[in-house]
Amino acid sequence: MNKSFSHDMGDEYEKFIRRMNPPRVVIDNEACKNATVIRIDSANEHGILLEVVQILTDLNLIIKKAYISADGNWFMDVFNVTDQDGNKITDEGVLDYITKSLGPESCFTSSMRSIGVKQSMDHTEIELTGSDRPGLLSELSAVLKHLKCSVVNAEVWTHNTRAAAVMQVTDEETGSAINDPERLSRINTLLCNVLRGSNKSSLAKTIVSNSVTHTDRRLHQMMFADRDYEQTSDDALEDRQRPNVDVVNWYDKDYSVVTIRCKDRPKLLFDIVCTLTDMGYVVFHAKIDTEGPESYQEYFIRHIDGSPVKSDAERQRVTQCLEAAIERRVSEGLKLELCTTDKVGLLSDVTRIFRENSLTVSRAEVTTKDGKAINTFYVRDASGYPVDAKTIEFIRKVIGQTILKVKGSPEDLKSVSQESPTRFLFGGLFKSRSFVNFSLVRSYS
Repeated sequence: MNKSFSHDMGDEYEKFIRRMNPPRVVIDNEACKNATVIRIDSANEHGILLEVVQILTDLNLIIKKAYISADGNWFMDVFNVTDQDGNKITDEGVLDYITKSLGPESCFTSSMRSIGVKQSMDHTEIELTGSDRPGLLSELSAVLKHLKCSVVNAEVWTHNTRAAAVMQVTDEETGSAINDPERLSRINTLLCNVLRGSNKSSLAKTIVSNSVTHTDRRLHQMMFADRDYEQTSDDALEDRQRPNVDVVNWYDKDYSVVTIRCKDRPKLLFDIVCTLTDMGYVVFHAKIDTEGPESYQEYFIRHIDGSPVKSDAERQRVTQCLEAAIERRVSEGLKLELCTTDKVGLLSDVTRIFRENSLTVSRAEVTTKDGKAINTFYVRDASGYPVDAKTIEFIRKVIGQTILKVKGSPEDLKSVSQESPTRFLFGGLFKSRSFVNFSLVRSYS
């Protein structure tokens, strides 16, 4: 049978099942004292749990508790959610969006619609993976500025000496997507040179296209493909700080049971479900309880082929991958928020100032809307010391104290400067290496 025909038949069958059993969404603000309860009943299909969690997470809702059952042909979930301030959801627009996104009106489109790849005429998407190093974001944004590309949105993660970024850029002059194949190829080549730096043998990957993906899921996929979950010798010293992830088999029911205990944070459930789904595991039952500072999560899973975890090697891989998924979004460093009128080269200018003051960016979220740039940076001292309060104040004076604000904990700042020869040595090295790498890249243009 023709594969395309078989796929179309399968898709039509899924649509038929959903027509006969349309999803039902009930939102209840009375059942729980301190949370909005969302109940979802639907025909079961692979990926539906990730879709539901993604929709709730993209609305910046905090999932306090969840009960999941998807054994057989029916999918039943209960989520207790609040807004960012811990209040029930009362905004009619948000409630209506949840109902439409998860209810009967959603049943005629693919269940993976919101996490697929879409074409965009508004911007060009760039995916980058490579070894992390101080000043990397500054170098990348400087090259994009040189190539007359405006960064309108970007998300950058670093974990276990690896870095991944998804950037959406436009042509500086037209404000639209870049379509010229030669120019796209040049962008790809120069950015890849920056990622490799002076070590031409290091692994680096750049993809430039006019497709749009779900950024968070794509970043998880990119870092997973880059094997950031593999521990280095230095990581072994920090085992006590790692999330508690345990994987055991329940032989009577042919399930593998995954239990996770870790510090709670926003989007934690999405990160775990996303990783399990992309690794090819199906969640049949789950219980999530994140009341208080710690999250407890329990999943009953099988591989998509119907089998539980088969070996110690597979068990170790699942454990490491879930640990990595939890750690990638952990915000290490001092949180800085920048809010100002957008301009060409803004990201390049700001990150250059960070680099020149020996700060390295461990995570970044860059957004532009209606001509306004709202950027969040998590920064650390490049030599490993706590961030110096005097350095931050100097940077704020240069950029603008009303534009750049400190949002991190006071403990992340070093109030009294404690200079050392090591700091100056590495600070100078980082600055000079950044300019050397940039000159190498420019030489290819």
